[in-house]
Amino acid sequence: MKRILIVDDAATVRMYHRGILESAGYTVEEAFNGIEALEKALEAPAPFDLYVVDVNMPKLDGYGFLRELRQQDIAQQPAIMVSTEAAAGDEAAAFAAGANCYLVKPVRSLQLLANVRLMLGEVSQ
Repeated sequence: MKRILIVDDAATVRMYHRGILESAGYTVEEAFNGIEALEKALEAPAPFDLYVVDVNMPKLDGYGFLRELRQQDIAQQPAIMVSTEAAAGDEAAAFAAGANCYLVKPVRSLQLLANVRLMLGEVSQ
């Protein structure tokens, strides 16, 4: 079963994404900010298969988390950045930090699932 780490400081957003992903059969863990997410990623007995990451969080934002994660000597898995920031520069910053996909909140459930499946290689092209 694929494991996904949701990183967002808003409990309602984590709960919303968790519900969508668990209903689709994924195992989900959560982190409140980039520091907690980095700890979970580094301490996990096996790497997560995917990260769903918010941009604006306290202590360590989504960009900082992905930059740190991409420098670690662990298996590198795809990351979907989800943000309220909709400017072109925000998307470019996400990709520069190490994101593989960029979605603007609010994300519809079918949109999230389609992108998760694509990032996990579960969709035929």
